[in-house]
Amino acid sequence: MAKKKAAKRSAPKKKRAGAKRKPNAAFMKPMNPTATLAAVIGSSAMPRTEVTKKMWAYIKRHGLQDKKNRRMINADEKLKPLFGGKSQVSMFDMTKMVNRHLK
Repeated sequence: MAKKKAAKRSAPKKKRAGAKRKPNAAFMKPMNPTATLAAVIGSSAMPRTEVTKKMWAYIKRHGLQDKKNRRMINADEKLKPLFGGKSQVSMFDMTKMVNRHLK
């Protein structure tokens, strides 16, 4: 019987120290919100990442996250037009719907 040799495993590659991720230019480009979105986050031009942060700040401030299923966002009068008339959307659909209101 011939013995099998154990295959040598190489150590996982280490990341370079001090290497930072470059932000994607498309996400950092200032976008103008529509009047519907401006009622919630303000009318100044801002990157999409900042729009998402402001949306979450609004949701938390007004307690619009569903109590049982935290992934769902309950719409109030200002958010209903943003969500296409729906009274509740998931947090993943929210960003998709909000991006339609950016130019």
